[in-house]
Amino acid sequence: MRERSRSVRLSGVHVWIIRGSMVWIPESQRPAYPMGERRMTANLIDLVQDLGQPRVLVLGDCMLDRYIWGNAERISQEAPVILLHADHREERLGGASSVATMLRALGAKVHLAGVVGNDSDGRGVRQILTDLEIEHEGVVTAMERPTTVKERYMGRAQARHPQQMLRVDYETRTAINADTERELMQAITAQLSRVDVVLVSDYDKGVCTPAVMAQTIALAHHRGIRVIADPIRGRDYRKYHGCNAITPNRLEAGLATGRVIQTIDEAMAAAAQLRESLDLEAAIVTLDKDGMALVHRDGRRGLFPTRPRQVYDITGAGDMVMSVLGLALAAGADYEAAIQLANVAGGLEVEKIGVATVSREEILTDLMHVPFRSEQSPTIHKIRTLPQLVNEIEMRRRNGQTIAFTNGCFDVLHAGHVQYLHEARAQADVLVVGLNSDSSVRSLKGPERPVNSMDSRAMVLAGLQAVDYVTIFNDATPIELIRAVRPDVLVKGADYTKEQVVGSELVESYGGRVHLAGLREGVSTTNLIQRIRAA
Repeated sequence: MRERSRSVRLSGVHVWIIRGSMVWIPESQRPAYPMGERRMTANLIDLVQDLGQPRVLVLGDCMLDRYIWGNAERISQEAPVILLHADHREERLGGASSVATMLRALGAKVHLAGVVGNDSDGRGVRQILTDLEIEHEGVVTAMERPTTVKERYMGRAQARHPQQMLRVDYETRTAINADTERELMQAITAQLSRVDVVLVSDYDKGVCTPAVMAQTIALAHHRGIRVIADPIRGRDYRKYHGCNAITPNRLEAGLATGRVIQTIDEAMAAAAQLRESLDLEAAIVTLDKDGMALVHRDGRRGLFPTRPRQVYDITGAGDMVMSVLGLALAAGADYEAAIQLANVAGGLEVEKIGVATVSREEILTDLMHVPFRSEQSPTIHKIRTLPQLVNEIEMRRRNGQTIAFTNGCFDVLHAGHVQYLHEARAQADVLVVGLNSDSSVRSLKGPERPVNSMDSRAMVLAGLQAVDYVTIFNDATPIELIRAVRPDVLVKGADYTKEQVVGSELVESYGGRVHLAGLREGVSTTNLIQRIRAA
């Protein structure tokens, strides 16, 4: 059985055990992060790491999202409208094809079934799908209708943050004809033997007809495959009868049940009504900033709140929620864990402009930041456990940044330390400081040291602009930490020779270098402590 992450308390410090490895947690981080949340987050980290590559069939309305970016410079002389000086054009997949894109970015094997027109936009959709390695044999070309296109005009005022000014839709919303319906069902039937879950992304553009839905649900259930649907905004949800789950938002659930949903109790009542009337395994009502409400067939009910976010654009949030929900369920998660993970991914998506993807690495990084509450000092975000640090360092490397590393006790921080750390930071784009734990300091300096606890020392270091990350190690030397970080530059004081620097041979073996930083004359922690005691 796989060992789950857990937290224990030993001799005044917290140790987070992740997959059998001991990770030291500074005591200052513990009070703001209740144990239940710590355990939940550790389990979600395990879930992300164990997602694998499920095969997902996405059925629904394929679209092309076109963005026209530019500066909103002035009012036109021809009419009282804003004049957009366009400077950039971008095309992305939208609707069901956006769900497919999100799933692909999350590492799933994706099959798409839907309809495009016999036009240049339809060919553009197919080309993007091919480029993204999304299997699209199930995408049917309909001769009688155009490809759905949503064209958004994004204006920047004085070259600042862009806002959507206008959206123009090119579409036909009538149901696909009988011939297209038959061709689509043939494609879906062929795909069902190869997938683990079916996600229905219904934008009410005529693809998810009652006949297509009924046949898809019946065939999927015959094969033991779950069907999860993101439904339309409407009053008649009968075509979703027999789905395993649906994920309407607050307004959609209200319309479908004849309710006005303003409270959590009203959301739960709507979810219960939908679950019962449609014979669902679970009804999940998404409640924007309030999270998600779950009502399950077995009697489980729960509200899963989300963390506050800096919301830039809610476009695509529902698609992201369904993508991660389906992916997690296909990987074997229960509904509670799948919803919690979907909450995180949906929150990350609204922090981006337009319909955007989120990677597993972004989700992991966000989960690893959960212990540090937003109301706390931002410096605490620099104090990282080793798994967190390694993950973030790898992402920085992928962005072309170089890493410098130094280590020490940093017991009583003084001007010499500040000068030293600034010089260390100047050697690379990122500076990581390895900090000796209290027991490690005692083994090096004697029983009267450290004067300040490792929590306090870490916080002070994190408060320095020159320091990007602080991580605590418990060994006598930082060699294992250096081995994990693999810095481009290893920094130590000029009172050492290069041969005396722990890890120098290792760093140079893969092409890194050692830098000996200058020392400030007449300043040392030992002298400072002696002067304080004498005073």
